[in-house]
Amino acid sequence: MTPHYEQLIQILKGLPGLGYRSAERIALSLLVEKTEQAQALVDSLVKASEEIGPCPSCGNLTESEACEVCLSHERDDSLVCVVESVPDLFAMERSGAYRGKYQVLHGKLSPIRGIGPDRLNLDSLKGKIESGRVSEVILALGNDMEGEATCHYLKEVVIGDHPIKVSRIGFGLPSGGNVTFADEVTLRSALEGRTDLDTG
Repeated sequence: MTPHYEQLIQILKGLPGLGYRSAERIALSLLVEKTEQAQALVDSLVKASEEIGPCPSCGNLTESEACEVCLSHERDDSLVCVVESVPDLFAMERSGAYRGKYQVLHGKLSPIRGIGPDRLNLDSLKGKIESGRVSEVILALGNDMEGEATCHYLKEVVIGDHPIKVSRIGFGLPSGGNVTFADEVTLRSALEGRTDLDTG
């Protein structure tokens, strides 16, 4: 086994959902069977890393000055759905049940892992709240302790006394469940069954 081959396996193994054997199969496939595909993958990764970045307004992925959701005039500016990650945003979009805007935090509060408010994408959310155009913030964060703590912080500190309805999506997920892995029907039901945190 060559050092470069082992390095490739270790890099692939670092990707979500890939163990050593899966990483080894991919490496062998790219190096032995499909050298053209290997070069196409390299070119695509380089191009994507150069062209794709975070939307300054919400944190979604974009290749332009803002993402498609933020640029759309068909979306409801008065609704902001707060999610932990871009995959969570994609999951909400697949559900087809939400037509507002988003805020991607790129994480959630976790004192154990040293993640405080300064590590979350909160500045543009504060700007949206202070603009006066937002009537409801929907918190679509995971059903775990970190998700609960982040929701509490957003409601009490970030939104605070602003006259904005704050709701939390209902969950058909088990304790510790993640938005990314919920199916479309579950997410649609969770969004429709969201609870008002001001009264609940």
